[in-house]
Amino acid sequence: MPGKAAPATAPEQAPSGSPSAAAPASGEEPLFSERASAGRLTAQRGLYAGPSDVVSRDLYAEVVEGVVTRRRHGLSLEPSARVSGNTYFGRFPASYWQRWTTVRSVTVEATVVGSGRLVVRASDVDGEPRTVAVRTVSDVEDAAVVLDAPVDKFLDGGALWLDVETEAGQRLTVSDVRWTVEAPERVRPTAVTICTMNRADDCLANLRALADSLDALETLDAVYVADQGTDTVDSRDGFDEIAEEMKGKLHYIKQPNLGGAGGFTRGLYEVAGHTDTEHANVLFMDDDVLLEPDLVIRLTAFSNRAANPMIVGGQMLNLLHPNQLHVGAEYASLNTLEPGQPVEHSLTTADLLGVDEETGKPNKQERRLDAGYNGWWSCLIPYEVVKRIGYPMPFFFQWDDAEYSYRARAHGFPTVTLPGAGVWHADFHWKDWDEWHRYFNLRNSIITAALHSPFDLNVLSRVLLAQLVRYLLGMQYGLSATLIKAVEDFLEGPEILDDGGVAAMKRIREIRDRYPETKKYDPTEVPGIESNDIGIINTPPRPSLQRVVLLKRVLNRLLGRNRFAMGAIPTDEANWWHVSQFETAVVTDASQEAVRVRRYDRQRMFDLAKQGVRMVNRLRKEGRAVQAQYQRAMPQLTSRENWKRLYRL
Repeated sequence: MPGKAAPATAPEQAPSGSPSAAAPASGEEPLFSERASAGRLTAQRGLYAGPSDVVSRDLYAEVVEGVVTRRRHGLSLEPSARVSGNTYFGRFPASYWQRWTTVRSVTVEATVVGSGRLVVRASDVDGEPRTVAVRTVSDVEDAAVVLDAPVDKFLDGGALWLDVETEAGQRLTVSDVRWTVEAPERVRPTAVTICTMNRADDCLANLRALADSLDALETLDAVYVADQGTDTVDSRDGFDEIAEEMKGKLHYIKQPNLGGAGGFTRGLYEVAGHTDTEHANVLFMDDDVLLEPDLVIRLTAFSNRAANPMIVGGQMLNLLHPNQLHVGAEYASLNTLEPGQPVEHSLTTADLLGVDEETGKPNKQERRLDAGYNGWWSCLIPYEVVKRIGYPMPFFFQWDDAEYSYRARAHGFPTVTLPGAGVWHADFHWKDWDEWHRYFNLRNSIITAALHSPFDLNVLSRVLLAQLVRYLLGMQYGLSATLIKAVEDFLEGPEILDDGGVAAMKRIREIRDRYPETKKYDPTEVPGIESNDIGIINTPPRPSLQRVVLLKRVLNRLLGRNRFAMGAIPTDEANWWHVSQFETAVVTDASQEAVRVRRYDRQRMFDLAKQGVRMVNRLRKEGRAVQAQYQRAMPQLTSRENWKRLYRL
């Protein structure tokens, strides 16, 4: 492949003329060749400030006492000061390294000036600290300090970190801290692939972060950007400059909008066409994250030393609340269509600078957890996995990450979510459930259950009917229609995935547009309602006898009886048992930017209830046969040839 900032045209071309990579030309050096190791492998850097001022430096290093100046790549301690790396980004996740890799020792390397102590400390599964290695320096100038720590006694949990201390009269500067491990005989390269859709500024910011850290990203061979939008990244000032700084590693591709699945898969597709080895990594990354570039180092180093190939995921921190960890590790309850379930002992929406309310202990990730899958906000997939199980399903988006991990697990490739490897992504609870993408969530969850679960149709039917009843009671008629369409399209069989979801996206938006409560309004400009007439009516507590209350609410709805004519309801109180008492409810959208107006419509409720029951009964009768269709079609749907067709190459 020509070494240009943007990819050269190649034999396989999209009809639009947008660039697309193909297999290397004759005599051309392929990308992603394994290379002999040169020295030790950096597993993570010791950083002391984040990539943005919105990020607390306490996530990187905690000033325990005294005066300490924290910079991105170093520390300066005044006399009688102490700073601890027992923090989210400061910790080395020793338990995960001991369990999943062949590494049995790690070295901390640093450059120091002045006098003081460097101490490597460790924790166990209960968070109890112990000292592992100590180095005292006195009046040194740019001295290289090395401390070794065994990676043992961590199997169930625990981590390593570096503390730095000075006594009275001492000053110490520490910089260029590296946690290194013995390199493998051959180092596997990595390609980052970013899927973007009309988030040009966000994507460009992440390319800038990668370009600025390029010297430290030793294993990074390429960055693919699959741009599926109309507001393109290459239209921004600074794109050409970044492309030049990335020294031929940036490969920018414009393609039709095939959703997140199509954007991320493009990176796998390109790597497969440009590698002469099975030992390469592809790192998926969202376009709208705040990137900590050290994520690339941590995930790729872990993968390079893994005892066996596995999917390695990064964690998600909440962008609007940067100290919060979304979830430590998660799994999907497939037969009940529930993604994002926290693994037992996992931190969930936890303040990483706070303490657990029940135990009073700091929110540290001490216990090692086994994940079911990892979100594609940052997720590394070894090429061996692709060779064995194929490409992702053409789901457009939603559940593509879970389906791929569960398929990989069935073939002997687990997923590990690595603590300390994190990016900041928009908080999920600020995204409203009642949107068009709920169709893909439902449809794809049923397909995934059909492929990778016992697919108990009795359980699945109860789950879907319970959702439908709640939606109808809550006057979410568009959401009810969304559910019905998702089940209907699942029953159409694998042909529904032939175009990668493009037609389905258009259809569901048209369907939802028929329902007024799917639209958003400024709270002072709600059609037909005076702003001053809308007052908040708060919810009662969750009913203790929910089935009794449910039957009562259903009966009242059938009889057209409502306790309240109109009222405003905060988004966190918009529960079915409360909303079902209103004739008109003005409900805050989860984004906190607008409101939606839900109005009781008896006829619509009846019509949708009948449609829903018919569709669920069809699922009971036809589900097993349709499941077999998806199972037979999966090899073709996940093939390179199918994705080549979808990319119009």
